[in-house]
Amino acid sequence: MTKPPASAEKMNASAVIEARRVGADFAADDFDNPAWRHARAVEITRYWSGAPAPAARRAEARVLWSATALYVRFVARQGEPLVVSDKPRLDQKTMNLWDRDVCELFVAPDAAAPERYYEFEVAPTGEWIDLGIRWSPEKRETDWDYHSGATFAARTTKDSITLTMRVPWTALGGAPQPGARWRANLFRCIGAGATRGYLAWQPTLTPEPSFHVPQRFGCLFFKG
Repeated sequence: MTKPPASAEKMNASAVIEARRVGADFAADDFDNPAWRHARAVEITRYWSGAPAPAARRAEARVLWSATALYVRFVARQGEPLVVSDKPRLDQKTMNLWDRDVCELFVAPDAAAPERYYEFEVAPTGEWIDLGIRWSPEKRETDWDYHSGATFAARTTKDSITLTMRVPWTALGGAPQPGARWRANLFRCIGAGATRGYLAWQPTLTPEPSFHVPQRFGCLFFKG
């Protein structure tokens, strides 16, 4: 029997992402927009199992929102070779992107129904995918044709990656009101083979790696 999701209002501070509102929109590839400095960092430090991940694999995420879009920026250490496509396509979604290095956002606009959520992924190449999900204990239904209109960007350096996404509210059923609380989780996949790592902001605690556990989502709080 699957337990009902915890109330977003009752979650402790470690399970809350604070999304700070900004007055002006900006592009996904504006990696160093001053607004990012005012967003509270969320640390992604554990594997899906709850075990601590090595410092070299950890990441942080910051979330902003405006009248027209949700913004997420991941900054991650990258001390090992990238696992990416050698022929990336940026003009369309990339299937099976989750098999490579990637950062992900799962977000459920209806806090009372976290089993209906959207999945957004971006890779260090700038490749991306967006999906609509309906989860139940019996099966997971995926809308492969979901088209969010989100934009994505990536910047890599010698030892770090910065990945961003800008998701318009039209893709999520409408903009939230200040003070609204949605459900969400953040993830990072890194490496290959036996050493591949699956990091989760809120660990999903499944026997095998899985991110599709909406009852483990944290809270996304839209600060006015």
